[in-house]
Amino acid sequence: MIKKILISLVLLLLTTALVHAQAFANEIAAFKTADSIHYPFEGKHPIVFAGSSSFRLWKNMEKDFEGYPVLNRGFGGSTLPDVIQYAEDVIIKYSPKQVIIYCGENDFAAADTMKVTTVVNNFRVLFTMIRKKLPAVPIAYVSMKPSPSRTHLLPKFQQANKQIKRYLKHQPNTVYIDVYSLMLNNDGGIQKDIFIEDNLHMNEKGYRIWTEAIKPFLLK
Repeated sequence: MIKKILISLVLLLLTTALVHAQAFANEIAAFKTADSIHYPFEGKHPIVFAGSSSFRLWKNMEKDFEGYPVLNRGFGGSTLPDVIQYAEDVIIKYSPKQVIIYCGENDFAAADTMKVTTVVNNFRVLFTMIRKKLPAVPIAYVSMKPSPSRTHLLPKFQQANKQIKRYLKHQPNTVYIDVYSLMLNNDGGIQKDIFIEDNLHMNEKGYRIWTEAIKPFLLK
């Protein structure tokens, strides 16, 4: 009986992993289809926004950054290993003039046992990969945000943000963009009115904060 239960659990985990991977595969395929119909910024170098759903759900990104050649390639509930896996498809292939990354939240949300050092090291792997393929391209990291639905993870977010900021400080042609502190009230509490009902993703007011924080660092 125990053996059957263990086999069932393993099959369930494998099925969940396959569905998860397939969801991302579908999104990446959709990017490729869109590129084949109309390749973005033909002959130019876009500013690629890569990462998780906080970018993917930014529907007004082009309007918010009007005048900048922004290309949104955020996908699903991606983690840093997911962005590493698809870096060629969502970043490298576009020969960007600049790369903006938002990722890390989902890494911690995926498992309570996820360590800060693991997430930071995964970021370093992604950063190194981009640097190797695009050595002269500026890279910006947008800090993990204080999502109300993930308050139990905020200490880890803060620690990881701090370590990534410290790491980038010693890397040329990089910038760390702090949105975490901008999304807090004066008393240090989270601004609840900048999130939609799921208390994870942002509404238009939240994206205005991000726009004001990111725009000064974008390249024309």
